[in-house]
Amino acid sequence: MAILLTVAALTFAATSTWATLFTDPALLPNGKAYDYIVIGSGPGGSTVAARLSEDPSTNVLLIEAGPTGKDAQQIQVPALVPDIQSGSPYDWNYTIVPQPGLNSRALPYSRGKVLGGCSAINWMFWVRCPQDDYDKIADITGDEGWSWTSMLPFWQKVERLVPPVDGRDTTGEVDPTIHGTQGAVNITVPNVRFPTDEPVIGAAMEVGGDFQFIEDYNTGNPLGLAWLQGSTGNGIRNDAATAYLGPALSRPNLDVLAETQVTKLIQTGISLEGKPAFRGVEFAQSSSSPRYFRNANREVIVSTGAINTPQLLMLSGIGPSSHLASLGILTIVDLPDVGQHLADHPVITLVYNVSEPRDDVFTNLNRNETYADEALREWETNRSGIMTNAANSQLAFFRLPANDSIFETVPDPSSGPTAPHLEFIPLPGLFPFLGIPPTGYYLLTAVVVETPTSRGNITLSSADPFTYPIINPNLLGSPFDMAAARYAIRATDRYMSASAWDGFTTGPTPGLGITGVDLSSDAEVDAYAREHALTLWHPTSTARMGACGGGDGSVVDPDLRVKGVEGLRVVDASVFPFVPAGHPQAMIYAFAERAAELIQSGHRACELL
Repeated sequence: MAILLTVAALTFAATSTWATLFTDPALLPNGKAYDYIVIGSGPGGSTVAARLSEDPSTNVLLIEAGPTGKDAQQIQVPALVPDIQSGSPYDWNYTIVPQPGLNSRALPYSRGKVLGGCSAINWMFWVRCPQDDYDKIADITGDEGWSWTSMLPFWQKVERLVPPVDGRDTTGEVDPTIHGTQGAVNITVPNVRFPTDEPVIGAAMEVGGDFQFIEDYNTGNPLGLAWLQGSTGNGIRNDAATAYLGPALSRPNLDVLAETQVTKLIQTGISLEGKPAFRGVEFAQSSSSPRYFRNANREVIVSTGAINTPQLLMLSGIGPSSHLASLGILTIVDLPDVGQHLADHPVITLVYNVSEPRDDVFTNLNRNETYADEALREWETNRSGIMTNAANSQLAFFRLPANDSIFETVPDPSSGPTAPHLEFIPLPGLFPFLGIPPTGYYLLTAVVVETPTSRGNITLSSADPFTYPIINPNLLGSPFDMAAARYAIRATDRYMSASAWDGFTTGPTPGLGITGVDLSSDAEVDAYAREHALTLWHPTSTARMGACGGGDGSVVDPDLRVKGVEGLRVVDASVFPFVPAGHPQAMIYAFAERAAELIQSGHRACELL
């Protein structure tokens, strides 16, 4: 049934009323003509839908497979982020196939299934990624509009830099001159101090090098250790639904349909150039429920992410013809690269014991019910306290040395000298999905391979849209990825050996850390990495963008239009030509802002050459 939701838009110093959200497709307005149908409400879909609906003469329908997430405290409270991934009602709850690079382990694969998409369940890292990534995308696509310099103005539309809830002086923690202050998404540095802050910063000052302290990693050159910036404001997560849809839902020309999955894109005709036009969508609430159909007068925009976007394209006859034929799906457009080139960030955990129980925030939150209840009451009462923080306060980005032996046989896969190969993340405590021992207190450190060369794929397991696809990111599947992980583990050991940690940590945790690992042995370090690696849940590149024309292994053109098709565009992380060297959330928002401008202007790069 249709419902009226009135909730705070969670923007800093302002609220918005949410208008009618439909949760039953039968109640969509009869006879209403939509100019655009947007599929998926993550950072791509919500941004595009909100911007297109700014034109009152344009009708927009956004369709989201998941629930509204209305009043979901797990989403709103930053520190509850470990509770809403893998197993929650706001997650697709995928599982990847056993990974040879991870000792044949099969892992949960978290993707957001709720208004806001992954931005409603992720760890809120706000990372623009390095300028060389943007410039490389511009070079790959032949479109300078994707370059770092050209994209800079969009941050003014995306970002709203707000102060932390503790009101402290943030001088040295962020450079306010480079950030937007009137944009859609609240961002801020950690809202309150963590016990780990002093030794983390102290060790960076002491060790330098890979961990040199910098003021702000979002300048375009992120190399060094800095204070985390996160997508929160006023102590509350700010996701795509609250940042973009909330303020827009008072518009009568924007309809949002939740709890409904688009099952197929429908060909509606042939363009003047002889291309099949895909301006129709089929949708349903379950495999046994009725199917509904709507057409867009202008375009359908697919923003369902790097897993669901290729799945939907293939179900609709757009993809590798041999694979589609094996499932009895008629190929309408043979695009061999749909679902290919899947890239993701592997993360390896290293755990250390801490001396004082009070210095382990997250183990206490999970083990001490009184402490957790008091912290949550403080958040509920004042939007203050430890629950206003996400899971960490700092992160570091660094590169392999230029003389590393891996470069004797493997070219540097990074986009350029500003692009990190690796990331280091310190966190005060452990989380249930890692397994919390019954006793002891901990510091979790994690290292991430930011420029992996391993590639996997998404394939269909069935022609049934309600059957999950087969997901294989091929984590740690290349010599470079293993070499990078090896360097990162050794770098972490050097950093954690700084005197700033004296008295705070007592050494690696047996079974969860590098106790007993001979760090001089590549074989032992590699074995540790394969046994302790996970995914950072950053899948990209399964419908990647390329230049005009064919033959470059791409699916969409520089304007994000699906090649060989009319009326169909993709705006999500699947279009990235490679996995960005950083957390992709912020980059998706910026891409979506530009995509909205391209759509509104009618820009057609491939007809201007």
